[in-house]
Amino acid sequence: MSCAGASEATGAHGGGQPDKRNGRGAAPTNLPAVTAEAALDLFARWREQVVVALGAARAELDALNVFPVPDADTGTNVYLTVESAAQAAADAAATGSDITEVGRAFVDGALRGARGNSGVIVSQLLRVSVPLLLAGNPVGDPRTSGQLYARVLRSAAEAAWAAVGDPVEGTILTVARAAADGAEVAAGRDASLPAVLRAATTAADDALARTPDQLEPLRRAGVVDAGGRALVVLLDTTERVLTGRVTPQASHPRQMLPVPIRPIDDQPSSTGPAYEVMYLLDAPDDTIPALRAALGPLGDSLAVVGGEGLWNVHVHVDDVGAAIEVGTSVGRPHRILVTHFADQVDAPPTRPRRGRAVVLTAAGPGLAALFRSAGAEVVESAHGRRTRAHELLAAVVGAANGPVGEAVLLPNDRSAVAGAEAAAHQAREQGVRVAVIPTTAQVQGIAALAVHDPGRSFDDDVVQMSAAAGQTRHGAVTIALGQAMTTAGPCEPGDVLGVVDGDFALVGKDVASIGAQVVDRLLGGSGELVTIVTGADLADGVAGQIERRVIAGRPDIDVQVYDGGQSRYVLLLAVE
Repeated sequence: MSCAGASEATGAHGGGQPDKRNGRGAAPTNLPAVTAEAALDLFARWREQVVVALGAARAELDALNVFPVPDADTGTNVYLTVESAAQAAADAAATGSDITEVGRAFVDGALRGARGNSGVIVSQLLRVSVPLLLAGNPVGDPRTSGQLYARVLRSAAEAAWAAVGDPVEGTILTVARAAADGAEVAAGRDASLPAVLRAATTAADDALARTPDQLEPLRRAGVVDAGGRALVVLLDTTERVLTGRVTPQASHPRQMLPVPIRPIDDQPSSTGPAYEVMYLLDAPDDTIPALRAALGPLGDSLAVVGGEGLWNVHVHVDDVGAAIEVGTSVGRPHRILVTHFADQVDAPPTRPRRGRAVVLTAAGPGLAALFRSAGAEVVESAHGRRTRAHELLAAVVGAANGPVGEAVLLPNDRSAVAGAEAAAHQAREQGVRVAVIPTTAQVQGIAALAVHDPGRSFDDDVVQMSAAAGQTRHGAVTIALGQAMTTAGPCEPGDVLGVVDGDFALVGKDVASIGAQVVDRLLGGSGELVTIVTGADLADGVAGQIERRVIAGRPDIDVQVYDGGQSRYVLLLAVE
């Protein structure tokens, strides 16, 4: 266990996590792991990093999306796909499931949560590769692991190509095949796992750079394929986790050009398919060839992935009813999603305006009550669990006062920012005007909500709330759970750790003393208001001690104390 504990190190206050390994955050290189516990830990770390990386790349991927339809949602769709997979695996791990069961939950979550053409293909790549890797070499020999990784990439690429009704070069499929080619060449030289990983990622990145030469819409827009770029991010993240390489993700200069989200030449035309149809299908495996044969003539971008009786069907068509009827002819379609491309490209239909919702996450019951008392819609974030995009979306579209025309999202947690942005993207598709203020700490949410005024214009309200959050310096106090090295020095179990603006800056023995020192550092000679949020495990009287010390030294400063009830962080602190 880490010195500061698990997820709140990047959550309730937006801080970092002390490193108990080698001071650089590097993972071991002799992987796969040799024990069940280590394997589960590695798989969890990989899932987390994949979600984080794709969340960080989401906006870029959306902007690159010009093929097959320029609807600017590839990044959001792939993010939602891997988020669904990661949460399903985390839920399985929480019940004590073994690595095989957790892996099965992961791929099932990807299949069920897959969105869009690229999301469906990514779910197929994961469905094939993850079980093969988890069932791979039990002794952790790097050479055998490198050869295994090459075989896994080949199997995944072939399965993805087979799942697509009319595969096209210059897409994620091309990048997947190139990654497998690169890995096989390296494995053929008896290369180690790190060398095979690097070869696969490099080959994928090179293939991605060539995609504009293979697809005319990409060439005209001056971009690479969005789905292929997503796969490069996934491969690069896998390499970094398995080898401990901490350099930035591979990034080809051509990928970072200013991108027109919807080039005029690539607007959906009246002669092309008008709708995207997706559904889960319960059907025997032997009926799927007939399903593909029947769906193929109806449109394009057909992809059918899955197995063992559960399938995810994706197709672009003009006749929505016919596409669904094909599914009913072989099994039971459910979770049917239909998107009209014209609504994606043009402004979404206007919804009846019923005010403005503020949606935010709360790390404890006291914080949730505080936010609700101010009229906000609250998503409570459980300890160790990432807030998912669909939870935030549900809070927006299902606001207590009915459908809203405007919404402001405050994630209040570094790990929830990408999910909030994905939820905002989906809400905009439903006609809601949404802004995300990327708050990374609960106390920033308090500051932003304090200046919220629904009587102002939407833009002015967002500006004022953003300014209040941005001007809030934040810190926290927590208790060390184990030995570790922090930027303030080593810590032992039971030590008190002070966090200042996301960095472990203080190590001591007394909560009140460390809390007061954190406030002193946050003040830095200026400030008007100090906010103290008490955690569930804080001893009585500690907040009062800090408040009296602040007032004694700075009588000009106001102090507010709230009972937050958050776990792990006994104090959340802020200065405005």
